[in-house]
Amino acid sequence: MKSTAGNNGGIQKKKMNGYVGFSNYPNQVHRRSVKRGFNFTLMVVGESGIGKSTLINTLFDSKIFPDREEMPPSAEPAKGVDVTSMSADIQENGVKLRLTVVDTPGFGDSINNEDAWQPILENIESRFDAYLAQENRVNRSKISDNRIDAVIYFIKPTGHCLRVIDIEFMKRLHTKVNLIPIIAKADTLTAGELELFKAKILADINYHGIQIFKPVSDEFDDPETVADNREILSKIPFAVIGSEKHVERPDGTLVRGRRYPWGIIEVENEEHNDFIKLRQMLLRSHMEELKDTTDMVLYENYRTQKLLSMGHVQDNNVFREFNPLVQMEEEKRSHDGKMQKMEAEMSGVFQQKVNEKEAKLKQSEEELYARHKEMKSVLEKQRSELEEKKKRAEVSARPITPMEQQQQHPTKGKKKNIFSGF
Repeated sequence: MKSTAGNNGGIQKKKMNGYVGFSNYPNQVHRRSVKRGFNFTLMVVGESGIGKSTLINTLFDSKIFPDREEMPPSAEPAKGVDVTSMSADIQENGVKLRLTVVDTPGFGDSINNEDAWQPILENIESRFDAYLAQENRVNRSKISDNRIDAVIYFIKPTGHCLRVIDIEFMKRLHTKVNLIPIIAKADTLTAGELELFKAKILADINYHGIQIFKPVSDEFDDPETVADNREILSKIPFAVIGSEKHVERPDGTLVRGRRYPWGIIEVENEEHNDFIKLRQMLLRSHMEELKDTTDMVLYENYRTQKLLSMGHVQDNNVFREFNPLVQMEEEKRSHDGKMQKMEAEMSGVFQQKVNEKEAKLKQSEEELYARHKEMKSVLEKQRSELEEKKKRAEVSARPITPMEQQQQHPTKGKKKNIFSGF
């Protein structure tokens, strides 16, 4: 073993002198993955009759969606958006896949489609919540993962631009899922109309800041992979057609497609539509990237926001390398800060107590002054009444003089004149 690089952050790069065997680890992972199988959850969103069931059956070359029963004309259409799911175990070259397809019947079928995306958003978030609850269990040996790995959004081939419902749906879900927009029933538009329609869709997506899934190349990819990713990017949004039927070409070969009076549209012909590129990105080259993005980006962002809203705070000091001297200095500053805070709180409490005591003393003083004033008034009144009684008593106790007596009784003391009758 030879050192090929210096110390870089405590990690040295070494060159092996011989074969050890850990390079065989990807093969071990491959064998284990094949043994266990894979899970993939796909959601399809679009108006009724736009071709969701047909495209899924075409993608997996299997009858995932059963034939739809024709509703009688008198039957009332279902109101609102329903979210249903169906699962199927499929196998290819010994590799098992548990495919779950989530359908959204009723989306965009009403006259008023306000908040039509709400049931879909709630379903996606409920799957995140269920996975988070399983992660927090004591026993996590069996965790069921039914999170949505990708959403195929079917755009109606109007030839103009995105509708309001298209923009509102993608704006509300692009941070929760890997969003893959496609133009459904692309055989209703000419090649020129498709090219112009794609440009308008991308312009609307960029204008509204909508994030859609795009393959990303890195330094580990070979030139062929980089070229494939570049070609897939040039086809987004994918213009596709689906067909479960086989038609015969003039040379006698059978192909999946649709027959028209003017010719045949082949599903698996890249000159006719982008079905091959959609299937390549979704299943052949980027399925694991879709699952990783769901797990490590979309779910982690949702999980972080959910835990923060519940009052959980991340302690960044946990499992962090630290210098003891720096740690002691931080603890001293933290202790000094706590002491200053406690001192300020105690000073505030003391000042509050003093203010309350002063207020009580002032209130008591005012009450005493009011009582003193009231008692003084009562005493003044009683003194006046006593003075009046005293005067009356003095008058009644003094002896009456003959003059006063005569004034009080003027007929008394006069002698009767016996001669008054004559």
